[in-house]
Amino acid sequence: MTTAPAAADTILRHLADLGRGADAYDLIVTGDLGQVGTRLLLELCKKQGVELANHVDCGNEMFTPDQNVQAGASGCGCSAVTLNGWLLGRMAQGKLDRILFAATGALLSPLTALQGESVPGISHAVALERC
Repeated sequence: MTTAPAAADTILRHLADLGRGADAYDLIVTGDLGQVGTRLLLELCKKQGVELANHVDCGNEMFTPDQNVQAGASGCGCSAVTLNGWLLGRMAQGKLDRILFAATGALLSPLTALQGESVPGISHAVALERC
């Protein structure tokens, strides 16, 4: 299961709603898609005509490729650590002015799992700007 389709939908809708291109942001950040989900996100956005050259993924920032966490780890953990440490720190230093942060996760339900249903992915975005 990957939350890449949810992240792509959220990012693309945000950009369309505000009439912005991806380059309006210093970084477009996802929660924890990992290597697999990141490739899928970039492919989905490219199919819609949006290149995310400024994309980073919290999970990919926390783990190195040799750690073999191809599909990511904990979205909420990676998001919290990366946003509150590295990203907001860079904003406070004046190194970043505008970030689109699209947290990703799964809507887990014991009933859904017991019924053998798929786990829906979800993504919420917030735009952060340095004043």
